[in-house]
Amino acid sequence: MNQVLKRTEPIPRAFFERPADLLAPDLLGTVLVHGDTAGMLIETEAYLGLTDAAAHAAHGLTKRTQVMFGPAGHAYVYLIYGMYECLNVVAEKPGIPHCVLVRALQPLVGLSKDSCTGPGKLTRAMGITRQHYGADLCSGPLQLRRWKKPLKFAIEVTPRIGIRHNADWPLRFTIARNAYSHADGSFFAPASDAGL
Repeated sequence: MNQVLKRTEPIPRAFFERPADLLAPDLLGTVLVHGDTAGMLIETEAYLGLTDAAAHAAHGLTKRTQVMFGPAGHAYVYLIYGMYECLNVVAEKPGIPHCVLVRALQPLVGLSKDSCTGPGKLTRAMGITRQHYGADLCSGPLQLRRWKKPLKFAIEVTPRIGIRHNADWPLRFTIARNAYSHADGSFFAPASDAGL
């Protein structure tokens, strides 16, 4: 873990303050750290708030979605299927409820490949729960970090998967030819029938 922390740095809040469809591809290659685990984001999916029928925030401000209406760079964690928790990164300016779902990781510290192949599996492996709802991802124990020496890779863009509404929107992003990723989505569990 010391090597990961030494080679990365916290991400400033301004990085997250933009539309989710622009933030999602730029989150690829960043590092999620929690406790004694760390993994690099290799698959993300953007949800565009009030204009996106697949987004939880499409129905406006509720107790569940309130964190998405606040400052960017915080965690939105929710439960699906009554058993899996999913981590999302709040994007955009306050009042614009955009979010990016973290769908898969490349293990770096304390994780196995099989534990990172879906949004519900990676949170379980990293000990991320709804108690982390609203956590500041710019600092603290649950944190997103970026490499001090940026990585170079190609990005593949596909329609979102595992949702009913706007499933054809090209808002799913993966690191191309990553050994821990499958571009067709077959390797990953769906996000949710209801979307974000």
